[in-house]
Amino acid sequence: MSSRRKRSRTTAIIGSLVAASFSAALILSGTAGADDQGPGSAKGGKSIDKAPAGVELTTLLPEKISVDNDSEKTTMTATVKNEGAQDSGPVKLLVVGFDGLTVTNVEGCSAIPESDLPEGSNSGFACPLDNLAAGASKSYDVDATYDLSKTGKICLPVQNSDGSKTFWQQGPVPFGTTNPSPNAPATPLLLGTDNKPVAPGGDELPRTGPVRDVLPLGAAGAALVAAGAAGLWWSRRQPA
Repeated sequence: MSSRRKRSRTTAIIGSLVAASFSAALILSGTAGADDQGPGSAKGGKSIDKAPAGVELTTLLPEKISVDNDSEKTTMTATVKNEGAQDSGPVKLLVVGFDGLTVTNVEGCSAIPESDLPEGSNSGFACPLDNLAAGASKSYDVDATYDLSKTGKICLPVQNSDGSKTFWQQGPVPFGTTNPSPNAPATPLLLGTDNKPVAPGGDELPRTGPVRDVLPLGAAGAALVAAGAAGLWWSRRQPA
């Protein structure tokens, strides 16, 4: 009788473990599906100059990137698409960094000389394309650094081959977070979010009174004005 009870109890335990494992598998697979953000986002993008008939150029950036808190390095994918019904002909994608985000390399592309960078930017790469077929896309691996003590923006203009027209421009759009993680291995940053820098070190005296509230607002206003000016400059820029 005792042996039967032991076998029955063992069978029940094994059955519970199998059921628990099955439930965990269902939960994990459901979570993975919920986290799938797709190929990217065109957030912050707009058409500038009219593209050739039948050509519709757009760009995509990831919704989220992660910055290594020690090296400040990050990677992302920049994609240019032709959603039209006609081939694009020769075009070029530019990948440009602003403020705390510095583009260090774009695979297969050439660094833009400092003298040719848009006003306010710190880095950039040009990626020429002989043609982008109707419905086709081209993705580039982007290496960058991000100073978490600053805001950081990226800009993806798509121009004709000589740069006289900008058919599409995404940004300058920010990557940032309102909850930095200075003690974690990496900090996740969301597209379209202004970065709230990590709190100052303990050697800085705390501010009290109204000044404490006024200073951050003033800094935020200046950053917005600078970003707007950079965007307008790039949109209107016509090479000589």
